[in-house]
This record gives sequence, C-alpha cells and structure tokens, in this order.
Amino acid sequence: MDLDGALFGDLARPLAGDSGGPPGRSRVVPIRPVRDAAEPSGRSAGRRPIRVALVDDHHLVREGLQLVLTARGIDVVGECPTSEGVFELVSRQRPDVLLLDLSLGEADGITLLRELRARAPEVRIVVVTMHRDPETVRQALRAGAAGYVVKGAHSSDLYEAIAAVMRGERYLHSSIAGIVVDDSLRWFASDDVLTIREREILSLLGSGARPSEVGSRLGISPHTVRRHIANLSSKLGTRGTAALVSYSIREGLVRERPD
Repeated sequence: MDLDGALFGDLARPLAGDSGGPPGRSRVVPIRPVRDAAEPSGRSAGRRPIRVALVDDHHLVREGLQLVLTARGIDVVGECPTSEGVFELVSRQRPDVLLLDLSLGEADGITLLRELRARAPEVRIVVVTMHRDPETVRQALRAGAAGYVVKGAHSSDLYEAIAAVMRGERYLHSSIAGIVVDDSLRWFASDDVLTIREREILSLLGSGARPSEVGSRLGISPHTVRRHIANLSSKLGTRGTAALVSYSIREGLVRERPD
C-alpha cells in the first residue's frame, strides 16, 4: 500500500460509528514518534523536528495522519477526538502546528478556531477538513487559520502546508485557492458600482445583521442606513432589504458575521 499517496484519499472518509472514543468523553493521547534511521525531512541539521498535534473525531484519520507525518520526520506529539480536549492538548504538549478538523460533533469549528488563536497565539493552525465551500474557507481564514487543506489531498500537500506555516506563510490547498481568488475578484469588482460604505453595509446585511445593527457597528444613524439601503436598491435594481441580502451572498460580498 502506498501510504504516502493513499492515506488522505481513503482514510479521510468518515466511517460509521467511528468517533475516536466513547461519546461525551475527551481523550488526549500522547504519541511517541517513529523515525527512520536516515535523517528525516521534517528536521534540519541542528534543529529539533516540528511538533504537530492532531484534532479529528475519527480514529482512522488520526492514525493515518500520524503515519504519513512521522514518515516525514515530524513529531506527532498528541491527538484529540473532541473539542473539549483541545485546550488541554495544546497546553500540555505545546505543539508548533495544530491540524484541526472543523467538524467535531456538535462543536462549532470556527468558534473553536477563534478561541484557540486567542488562547494560544503561538500555535499555527492548519485546518484539515472536507469543507471547501467559499463561506467556510473565508470564515476559517478570518478566524486565524494559517493553512487550509481539504481531505482527499495528497499527503505531500499536507507536509507542504506544515512547512509553509512554519516559515510564517499562509497555505491554501490548490483545490480551494481558486475559490478564494474568485471571491476576492467579486469583492473588488463591486468597486465599479459601489462605494466602500455601501460594500460595508452589504457585507453586514448579508452576514445577518439587521439595519439597526448595521448602524451601530458602523457608527452611523438609522436614517443614514435607510438612505444607503435605498441608494443600493436603486443602483442594483433590487427591491427591499431581503433582495440586498441575497445579492450580497450571491456575489460573495459577506466578509464577517455579527458576534
């Protein structure tokens, strides 16, 4: 079996009943890395190997990740199947990089990502997930993800992501890089028609904010918000706030969600 090429494609598929442990319990598992006799590519001469921790609710995925990473000379220092154990894992093992799945039971992966960045800003977080829709990618990057890799990618892509974030760079897997570029182009294209303030208002409306909340967040009066909405409807040929919300979402202008 070609472990280096097959693990992400085959083991990334969730298995029925495989949650990585009994429901409702958090488990942090330290792992002793396995190394080849030859100098591995995960370390440079005179430097310690990269320390990586795994957070995924499927045991087979975690096991596959451990195999491909340790084969590259990376120290997999721990793993966790639930959101409840993530902070203990990070505090105890102090990894350089955390590989984080966004789907962990009932937990909101984006909220968890944001909290991890706030409490452990020194840890570089690479999202490893099956989600590739523009909104999820956008929210993950805004929440502080340094890298984003989709399950089904080649294991060399994951290693490249880890190496990139260790250099202080961002990494987007090729299958979603185009999504991010298209999203940005849509945003910039709106400059031809809309002012900066109008784009801000559309962004907030599309994210679910009510007109009164838009005014509060932008520091403008409700009357000014209503005037902007009227102007936007006229420019875009729409009628009503609901139509503006649909336009914002359709054109990829949503940049944030209300807290």
